[in-house]
Amino acid sequence: MEAFFIIVPVIMIAIAVLAAVTVIRRSLRVSRAWESGLTAEARCLRTYTRTSGGGGDSSVRTTLYHVYEFTTRDGRGVRFEEGGGPGTIVEGDIVTVHYVADDPETATAKPPAPGKLAAGTGCVLAFLGVFILGAIAFMVVTHAMFSTVDDFMQP
Repeated sequence: MEAFFIIVPVIMIAIAVLAAVTVIRRSLRVSRAWESGLTAEARCLRTYTRTSGGGGDSSVRTTLYHVYEFTTRDGRGVRFEEGGGPGTIVEGDIVTVHYVADDPETATAKPPAPGKLAAGTGCVLAFLGVFILGAIAFMVVTHAMFSTVDDFMQP
């Protein structure tokens, strides 16, 4: 029984660490694109939404995605999609994208806002850190509780 109270929190911690790595990677990708100084005019080819969540009693989250296409300075055509963009951009609109020369597929149409990016990343990482600490505390407390019960049960 004690193993259950160890295995489940360890799985939850692993998922939280994976989420933290994903958030950091995304933040670094966007930051690199902004800092590269390379921009291009891109056309919005299409917009669509994805929904997540169970519905019913639980909330449903809808994310707006845009598909953009642009040409790099060396003449290469690139198409990418990006989630979380503004609803004011519609098919056919021209936007400025920022990209890295050696990886233009990781471009972003989001305007540079390093402070906002750092604050958002920091808040998510802080939440995940507290979550991980809570899971560790839960494991320590349940282990201590089972140890006390085992000591009490011995003759």
